Amino acid sequence: MNAAFNAALQSELDALKAAGTYKHLRHITSPMAPTVHMEEAGDVIVLSSNNYLGLSDEPAVIAAGKEGLDRYGAGTASVRFICGTFDIHRRLEERIAQFLGTESALTYVSCWNANTGLFATICGEGSAIISDELNYS
Repeated sequence: MNAAFNAALQSELDALKAAGTYKHLRHITSPMAPTVHMEEAGDVIVLSSNNYLGLSDEPAVIAAGKEGLDRYGAGTASVRFICGTFDIHRRLEERIAQFLGTESALTYVSCWNANTGLFATICGEGSAIISDELNYS
């Protein structure tokens, strides 16, 4: 690589580290729960997980996940709009819509995906989005 390019990247990395915003990966060696084991820190309390309902290590959820893997494999290998939507996702969305009393529902795999769908739908030319600096979505 170009030495000037490498120097520019290193300068950016150094600035991130100086600002305290350089990201370090943490390595979890247990199921996601209120307390997890991290290689770097031992047993810690996790206050930043999206496991709001504590279902990620629920035996019934794990069994259903295994059943889904057996039936559907490890996914469509792409987004649903390219490769298609599994019938099980359609049934989930129909049940959510019925529960909420809406015409339909759409599920997303992450908050980031939900935001890309939401903002493209509700925002148009001239729209402004105001977001807190700590918004990670």
